[in-house]
Amino acid sequence: MTDIRHFQLLARYNAWMNEKLMDAAAALPADALHTDRGAFFGSILGTLNHLIVTDTMWFRRFLDHPAARRGQALSPIAAMPVENRLDARPFDTLQALRPRRTAIDAAISAWVGELQPDDLAYLLTYRNSKGIPSRRETASLLLHVFNHQTHHRAQAGTLLTQAGIEVGVTDLLILVPDEQPARC
Repeated sequence: MTDIRHFQLLARYNAWMNEKLMDAAAALPADALHTDRGAFFGSILGTLNHLIVTDTMWFRRFLDHPAARRGQALSPIAAMPVENRLDARPFDTLQALRPRRTAIDAAISAWVGELQPDDLAYLLTYRNSKGIPSRRETASLLLHVFNHQTHHRAQAGTLLTQAGIEVGVTDLLILVPDEQPARC
């Protein structure tokens, strides 16, 4: 069985990296955030919007998970509107987008923190954005969601670098505790 601590680490990494991206993006003028840079979702802001849209979609699906029904961690996401297009841009400015990003990341971290090891094996039934029904293991779905976030954050980081803004260290290793014995 998968170790729940891995998902807790990924949730912490997710929130940390999103905060770093928001800080880096805030260093750019608004027009630079909207500039089409040839990425999947065009601009830096388009890419950040895509992550908001898909994270909302996914964690709304997780509302049907027994762990979500046991607690209230995902209730902020339950109240958020859901876009029906992956390229939707619900936010025109970084200042409008940032509070939603922070709220989603807090809900994700809280929910993952409440998960029990057996919750990871639960088979979640959902429909994808095209309405196709699926039934998949929670652990695999969470891996997908965190991997998806990393994929598009890397794109946003590259776009920021091309715009002259450095995001800084992005390695997950920074959050992994060093457990070597102390040397005397």
